[in-house]
Amino acid sequence: MAVVVISGGEYSGEQVEISGERVLFGRSTECDVILRDKNVSYKHAQLVVRGKIYWLQDLGSTNGTTLKNKRIIQNVLAPGDEFFIGKYRFAFSESTKVFEEKAEATMEEFRRLLHGQLIAELNLKKLSLSQMADSSLRQRAGEVLDRLIRACEKDIPAGYDRGELKKAVLDAALGLGPLEDLLADPDVTEVMVNGPQKIYVERKGRLEKSTKMFLSKNEILTAIERIVGPIGRRIDESSPMVDARLQDGSRVNAIIPPLALDSPTITIRKFPKKRIVIDDLVGYRSLTQPMADFLRVAVLAAKNTVISGGTGSGKTTLLNIMAAFIPDGARIVTIEDSAELRLPQDHVVRLETRPPNIEGKGDVTIRDLVKNSLRMRPNRIVVGECRGGEALDMLQAMNTGHDGSLTTVHANSPVDAVRRLENLVLYAGMDLPLKAIRELIFSAVSMIVQISRFSDGTRKVTSIAEVASMYEGEIRLQEIFTFRRTGISDEGLIEGVYTATGVIPTFVEELRQAGLDVDMAMFVPAAEQ
Repeated sequence: MAVVVISGGEYSGEQVEISGERVLFGRSTECDVILRDKNVSYKHAQLVVRGKIYWLQDLGSTNGTTLKNKRIIQNVLAPGDEFFIGKYRFAFSESTKVFEEKAEATMEEFRRLLHGQLIAELNLKKLSLSQMADSSLRQRAGEVLDRLIRACEKDIPAGYDRGELKKAVLDAALGLGPLEDLLADPDVTEVMVNGPQKIYVERKGRLEKSTKMFLSKNEILTAIERIVGPIGRRIDESSPMVDARLQDGSRVNAIIPPLALDSPTITIRKFPKKRIVIDDLVGYRSLTQPMADFLRVAVLAAKNTVISGGTGSGKTTLLNIMAAFIPDGARIVTIEDSAELRLPQDHVVRLETRPPNIEGKGDVTIRDLVKNSLRMRPNRIVVGECRGGEALDMLQAMNTGHDGSLTTVHANSPVDAVRRLENLVLYAGMDLPLKAIRELIFSAVSMIVQISRFSDGTRKVTSIAEVASMYEGEIRLQEIFTFRRTGISDEGLIEGVYTATGVIPTFVEELRQAGLDVDMAMFVPAAEQ
């Protein structure tokens, strides 16, 4: 079997085994080796096996294929030959035994060998993503793989689990490779791929390194393509970052070289299979029942709310839960970068942003969608996250008849959330004076809910504050509920108490006038109960 060793770019030092009759090189996702360089054509060159002779053929590429310092159309390759495609250098060698240089083959080597043979035999590179999801294809691929495993049975050490080997190869050929098991694990909430052998997961709130691994950087790129393709997103050298989602709603971020220096990188925040409700948060001790009751009546009474928190603190989960309190009769418009919200109401319109096309045109931002939503007769607008000039449009919407709208911002406290909103409004480029911005925030926002992620992995609603007044040009908040840390348990868990502060919100009377039952006892501090 022949091997091509690649140098340069994201594949440096990797081997491509030539197990079929052809290996296609280029920028297209249909290629066997995807080369992300603007100087590489979509289908640039191919290596063809005829008998025992290996031919290198240029496919009419713009910048050519170079062998022995000359551009070639078609040439026979000999062991030791080097050829160049764009910035990539390929060293060709030939071997008659796959594992002759090693006393014992590793599971990864068998996976790589079987993976290459399976793809070549079924010509999987020519199939669409929808075809790959076909159960009959997986069955047929499994039958072919059984035959391939039997053919090399004598070389596989007795300790290796054949079923595990088969599943790993099928997952890589038809799915997301090692990510399949991690996504199926209910205890894993986040998956982070830093490289082929560097996969980390968050399990029950704590980070740990997984034993799963990709075979190569190219396999990571294939997984990324399979994620972003079905939703019309793209990732290449001109657009090396992408936000996407899986079919179950899990949020995905991917970034590839040249921005990711060592390897293509994937970060997946899993979407829970079971819809989380407010009672679950009470059970997790993320807040108390009185706090949950207060949030429910505030949403029912159409109080505009901003959820504040750091990265991974659970803002979107809390937003999803609070938005579910909106009455069924309301027309709700949700706006997100990657659609994660799943509301139980019937009258919901879901909008999602769109990135620019390959020419850098056609993008639709959150701000564009917020502006457009105002023409859709919404009762309430729910924006997944305000991170730019859309904050101005959101605040104006809250001020003009869309009471009860919700959004999130990145901030570490309610006070920081107000400052963050001020800065985001400035991004709109309207050159508003700070006093006018603060008056806009004060008149638009009723409440700020702070959620935090602690070092033990737990997430807690640490503060519920009312936007209470303006004093000498400054917005004044008054905290209604708070979480006070008291220490750390022997198991390393954060300990503390939730308590009301004794402050009664100024809008309590409005809640009562709206016909909502408000138990005033919830505002009594724990020490006084």
